[in-house]
Amino acid sequence: MSAGPRSVLLAGGGTAGHVSPLLALADCLVRRDADVAVAALGTAAGLEARLVPARGYPLHEVPRVPFPRRPNAALVRLPKALRSAVAAAERAIDATGAEVVVGFGGFVAAPAYLAARRRGLPVVVHEQNARPGLANRLGARGAAAVGVTFPGTPLRGATLTGMPIRQEIAGLDRTALRAQAREHFGLADAPTVLVTGGSLGAARLNGAFETAGAALSAAGVQVLHVTGTGKSVDPGTTTGAAYRVVEYCDRMDLAYAAADLVVARAGANTVCELTAVGLPAVYVPLPIGNGEQRLNAATAVGAGGGLLVDDADVDPAWVEASVLPLARDAERLAAMSEAAASVGERDGDEKLADLVHRAAGAG
Repeated sequence: MSAGPRSVLLAGGGTAGHVSPLLALADCLVRRDADVAVAALGTAAGLEARLVPARGYPLHEVPRVPFPRRPNAALVRLPKALRSAVAAAERAIDATGAEVVVGFGGFVAAPAYLAARRRGLPVVVHEQNARPGLANRLGARGAAAVGVTFPGTPLRGATLTGMPIRQEIAGLDRTALRAQAREHFGLADAPTVLVTGGSLGAARLNGAFETAGAALSAAGVQVLHVTGTGKSVDPGTTTGAAYRVVEYCDRMDLAYAAADLVVARAGANTVCELTAVGLPAVYVPLPIGNGEQRLNAATAVGAGGGLLVDDADVDPAWVEASVLPLARDAERLAAMSEAAASVGERDGDEKLADLVHRAAGAG
């Protein structure tokens, strides 16, 4: 392998789907070479504004430039806004001395790709979803390397790297940590469902489980419900198993270790973390976007490690009729766990770092 780069600029932000793999790659690059300088490009309003500095990496800000899907006033303003964002990305490249730019899609990535090309730097693209977004479709044209999370992602010349995931997840031994994890959340040794709808898609899941909480508790199924910041729920009086509500969980490794079953959206990062640790899941794709969440879950569902449920079907009656009996079926959950783990990848960060090293050497 060629010598690694001395400085890398990572571009991605807005949602955890972009920020989480960005941070996982940053950590991997630093593990490989403690002297490498890693910085990130992001917006002032996205999750990256908090998470990137908290992990110890400098964040260089660029203005948010959404790409309108239809003619409107934002489309008229796009050229000026894009020029401003590209200029900010160029300043970040100059300030960091970056030798390679790695983009993860979203509003931040397109200006970064354009700035890198103007500076003559190699670009590496990583696409999280099975169906790529506009920024990465553009960035992949002429990129030094393209990494994808799922097989069949339609980007020319792509390498299947899987998803870069955090080391605390990639190295998780759920069985060894189960007792500690359940104690951490105040849970007992009982069938446990983890419910999480992410930052954008929590409302329907929250409402369904809030109403069904008493029935789950009475049946001996305990719930760890991550509702999303500012979206707490109240399941009312529960007379049996525990129903724990947290708005934000900064120890998802322990949440995964505590759970026997997960009910979640099918964001790429979620799917990849659950399969990496071998967790059975009920995936409820968001009914917006370009249908990428349904495709994201396809491999896990096809292997038998998960179930796919339409958003419109999620209500309290569905929770009681479908989720409750599944959570109590230990034999079926064990088979699903094995199937999920069979398609899980734990070394996506290393594979993407390989692409970064090769691109830097070629550049």
